[in-house]
Amino acid sequence: MTAASAIAYAEWMDLFAAIQPREAETAAALPGDEIVADATVVMDRAFALPVPPHEAWPWFVQLGKRRGGWYLPRSVERLIPAGRRATRELDPRLQGLAVGDVIPDWGGKSASFEVAAIDPPHALVHRSTRGEVQLSWAIVLRAQGESSTRVQIRLRLGGVRHRSLALTAGGFFDALTIAGLAAGLRERMSASAGTQSARQEP
Repeated sequence: MTAASAIAYAEWMDLFAAIQPREAETAAALPGDEIVADATVVMDRAFALPVPPHEAWPWFVQLGKRRGGWYLPRSVERLIPAGRRATRELDPRLQGLAVGDVIPDWGGKSASFEVAAIDPPHALVHRSTRGEVQLSWAIVLRAQGESSTRVQIRLRLGGVRHRSLALTAGGFFDALTIAGLAAGLRERMSASAGTQSARQEP
């Protein structure tokens, strides 16, 4: 392993460690749990963001395919065609999300999510059906002090035939994408905060 590869590996291990939920978080009931009440697979991820919930919320509202995209850090986005990279700014045109809205997904040509519940700036719940699998995807924001947010993301799957495969291969992919999301969000929020500070300077 080269020095560069070792550094990259260590960075991703740090990202994985940064999305591990607390025991109380995995045990807690979240909005949307009732959508897939008899879930056979449940995946919880959690991470911190350096802004209060009301500032983090708009980034999650515009998240998604054909919307704001899936936020990733620049180090990863360099490998993605420019036209497919996520936005690095908040777009007022993407803030009008409502229950019943359908958001395309990257899981297939006809794959999509439906907004099942929305409670600004605390909870956003999506639901979907993929073949025989029913799923819910909840994003919950909690204030952590005065200037930061604890984000918990829960994926619940019902009707999964190969549970062990979903937990291993599916779990790894889920952790990878959420780790990238967390890093991409922190990067964007830090840049946004820097821009606002610069504008306020005399």
